[in-house]
Amino acid sequence: MGARKKISAEKRKEALKTMYFAKLRNVPTSPRKMRLVADMIRGMEVNRALGVLKFSSKEAAARVEKLLRSAIANWEQKNERKAESGELYVTRIFVDGGATLKRMRPAPQGRGYRIRKRSNHVTLFVGSKSNNEDQN
Repeated sequence: MGARKKISAEKRKEALKTMYFAKLRNVPTSPRKMRLVADMIRGMEVNRALGVLKFSSKEAAARVEKLLRSAIANWEQKNERKAESGELYVTRIFVDGGATLKRMRPAPQGRGYRIRKRSNHVTLFVGSKSNNEDQN
């Protein structure tokens, strides 16, 4: 590894130590369906976001709810105290496409239709309101 690459990698690692996040990888739903759920909670206070996710009828909401609880626990672990209500917000959430499994389905007249089974990766960042104002 080159010197410049090593320095930038070290800076990136140091920056991640001050951020509070959780990742969910290889979720077997399409990224489009997951982004609908992610858009519902972007920028919300975490207790309100948990309520929205709990009563959402989307299947992806249960997975994002578990991820949000994990991000809150990560924040509490790094700060060594419990999060108070109204303190934490979902600062960033984004969904990236994961691996796509390609399958074939039999079709009429000897043909085969292609089936794409998509997956995604979700990354969720939490932080306090004062941190959000500092970053912007």
